[in-house]
Amino acid sequence: MSQLLTPFQQELKDLILEAADKQEPPGGLRADEPLFGDEAGLSLDSLDALQISMAIQQRYGVRMADSKETRRALMSLARLAEHIDARRP
Repeated sequence: MSQLLTPFQQELKDLILEAADKQEPPGGLRADEPLFGDEAGLSLDSLDALQISMAIQQRYGVRMADSKETRRALMSLARLAEHIDARRP
């Protein structure tokens, strides 16, 4: 079952793929799909998380304070969108 992304989630997906230098997985990426871990289709690692968090800070002015916050924010596209919306200047 495919879940449509909001325009902001689509923008975040593009940013993640670019920052991590990854291709979108077959079948796409759902808003609620894990970005990290065994169930994730992107095979992201801790270096990718650092690159993604730096790209988010550069584009949206939102800094992730520590690795715990980064892990929580990067759980899924939907969670990341909520995280950025709540902290955008």
